[in-house]
Amino acid sequence: MKPSNLAAATTRRHFLRAGGTSVLAAGAAPAFLYAQDKAQARNPIVGTGDHRYECIHDWATANLPDGHHYGNASHGVAVDSEGLIYFTHKQGKPGSIFVFDAKGKFVKVLGDFHVLGGQGHGHGIDIREEDGEEFIYLAASDSRLGWAKMTRSGELVWRKERKQLIEETGLYKAKSRYRVTNTSFSPDGGYFLGDGYGSNYVHQYDRAGKYLRSIGGSGTADGKFRTPHGHWLDQRDGVPKLVVCDRANKRLQWFDMDGKHLKSLGGFLFPADIDIRGEVMLVPDLHARVTLLDKNDKVITHLGDDEAWRAQVLDRGTGMRAKRKLWKPGRFVHPHDACFDHQGNIFVTEWVATGRVTKLRRLS
Repeated sequence: MKPSNLAAATTRRHFLRAGGTSVLAAGAAPAFLYAQDKAQARNPIVGTGDHRYECIHDWATANLPDGHHYGNASHGVAVDSEGLIYFTHKQGKPGSIFVFDAKGKFVKVLGDFHVLGGQGHGHGIDIREEDGEEFIYLAASDSRLGWAKMTRSGELVWRKERKQLIEETGLYKAKSRYRVTNTSFSPDGGYFLGDGYGSNYVHQYDRAGKYLRSIGGSGTADGKFRTPHGHWLDQRDGVPKLVVCDRANKRLQWFDMDGKHLKSLGGFLFPADIDIRGEVMLVPDLHARVTLLDKNDKVITHLGDDEAWRAQVLDRGTGMRAKRKLWKPGRFVHPHDACFDHQGNIFVTEWVATGRVTKLRRLS
């Protein structure tokens, strides 16, 4: 099925109205159902200056109904126009997406089409308004599955699997690596599909769903990727660009809307994904920290950063991702995705056994 007509305005994790007017307004954080949220004195503070946050681990997990769990990882996060928060999970159940309201109340399960063997295989999730209606774009965490577009109520609009990519791109053979990771959007209504765990390409489509080009491919040179895990539209300077987390190359890369490489930026550890609010770029780093960058791509602060802690996390003998009893308050294990909500709070999902969602409640 061909994609529907798309609105010109785009967003990644949080919602923008048609015409580009953001609903992200500064305001007081709402009350929460999760008990630890009320005991603020027990929660550590991370960040510096104007970017300080109360660190609330396992946000709303206690509100999951019986039989619902994140499984082997909480993977992706997105926020819609109503402030509902969507989390994808790997090997959890039921479905592949859990939805909560802003207070932490569980709302519903979505994404049954990304379930294999009774377990969810959710990965990337992004939400965009198109002609007055919001749609959810998903990438599955399994080589047998691909991308999907659905309504907020869960109705499937289209799916794009390996067979279709072979036909459209001409880049894949029967045994080519293929395992998709994320989706992002262009300002003209088109979209980008990242085969981050597979071919190391990001595929570009126009607003009608017509294949345009593939960006990247495997390598270390500028314009090439080693795990283009997450990507997003960067318009902070008024010029639209695709920015890609080139994870295993430990850098971000920027491209114009025709796929031309513009610049690369190092200094990262294992950057996993991107969100932008105003002039601030948010980059969760799988190696135990979350980074905020200013409009000039200079580091504002690393949230939860601790060299000694990171050494423990990355010690394979420790197996930190599966040993919850070793986790420390105010420290991350493996941040896999992160996004801002409407009040400027940050939600972080981690690639850890049992999954973990952390709310960073904005203090300043």
